[in-house]
Amino acid sequence: MMHSIWSETAERPSFPSLSETKSTDVLIIGGGIAGILCAHSLKHAGIDCILVEADEICSGITQDTTAKITLSHGLLYDKMIRRFGEDKARLYADAQSAAIKEYARLCRDIDCDFERKDSYVYSLDNRKKIEQEADALKSLGVKAEVSNAGQLPFPVAGAVRVGDQAQFHPLKFLYAIAKDLPIYEHTKVINLIPHKAVTNHGAITFLKLIVATHFPIYNKHGAYFLKLYQHRSYVLALKDAPKMNGMYVDECDTGMSFRTYGDLLLLGGGGHRTGKRGGCWQELEAFAKEHYPHAKTVTKWATQDCMTLDGIPYIGQYSKSTPDTFVATGFNKWGMTNAMVASHILCDLVQKKENPYANIFSPLRTVLRPQLAVNAWESAVGLLTPTAPRCPHLGCALKYNRAEHTWDCPCHGSRFTEDGELINNPATDDKK
Repeated sequence: MMHSIWSETAERPSFPSLSETKSTDVLIIGGGIAGILCAHSLKHAGIDCILVEADEICSGITQDTTAKITLSHGLLYDKMIRRFGEDKARLYADAQSAAIKEYARLCRDIDCDFERKDSYVYSLDNRKKIEQEADALKSLGVKAEVSNAGQLPFPVAGAVRVGDQAQFHPLKFLYAIAKDLPIYEHTKVINLIPHKAVTNHGAITFLKLIVATHFPIYNKHGAYFLKLYQHRSYVLALKDAPKMNGMYVDECDTGMSFRTYGDLLLLGGGGHRTGKRGGCWQELEAFAKEHYPHAKTVTKWATQDCMTLDGIPYIGQYSKSTPDTFVATGFNKWGMTNAMVASHILCDLVQKKENPYANIFSPLRTVLRPQLAVNAWESAVGLLTPTAPRCPHLGCALKYNRAEHTWDCPCHGSRFTEDGELINNPATDDKK
């Protein structure tokens, strides 16, 4: 497996493992971007907290992002207005804008290659969709315009351009943020009981719990195994490809994304539901050969994202029956801004403060969406497929991923090496 450009160009700090029983007001499980930003917000609010990470911080999905900091989340806002109304859509946009401003503020003091860039969401064949999205954004007070996205190496029907967005080096940023936080690495939670987490290195008692493990690992509550699925996508870092002065993403889930980092072009795409077939790196390599024949691949990597039923993350109370447990998940490929949004919402909720955005992101909202039936069907098929090996999460049949030489779960997105070692949750153990 090749590593992301971020993990190869940042100096990682190290943190101790838990060595004794501890107690804290807020325990955070998960040392990715959401967990680290939550710990940062809590610490600066004067709240006692501890973060535990089963491996090393940022060693999961966080290190595999393309690190676009933008409120342009595909063609989301036109759908949101039609589905939820203008007020909720405006709050969502405002939450993302506030996140971008907070990054800009924090990055003033951190050397993390923070750059302001325009964001483009393009469509290959549907200009009307683009025009509707631009109109939706304008109605919410966002400056947006229809563009021809002329830097792309192919013609498009149109693109929505939003100016003054940003990109950065996520690990340089997070490693700087994390260095003074109360973090314990290689500290895996193996049992959760009310107000107590038993780890492989001792126990931690707590008043409140935040689960920030990408896909929630607490199966007894919240039905996240039905409310989420995972989508896998791939990235090539190309040298000697044309530089792009902007961030570009296709409105289609299986389309291409583009951004520049230094002298590299980061080309993303080849996406598919985890455990299903897709274009993978081969699609990107064929595209690069056609459009950038002189470019060389410096490194390549893959990532996966938790996708919700309605396109909005789950940030807030974990379930109706767990008032002291909170979650941040389902960022729908837009983890940079949504992790920052989550850190502010959860910092308020653990203090029982009102937050203007909490209601839109509440995990307790209705699950009656068309995607629920798709997720339930995939789970049923996975459970009834009479083949081994099985995923230890909920027992679904695993599928072999030939592109990455892994075993992947089409039900909930857990992944394992050929030897059965766990790569991605929600499973918490190696496959048998």
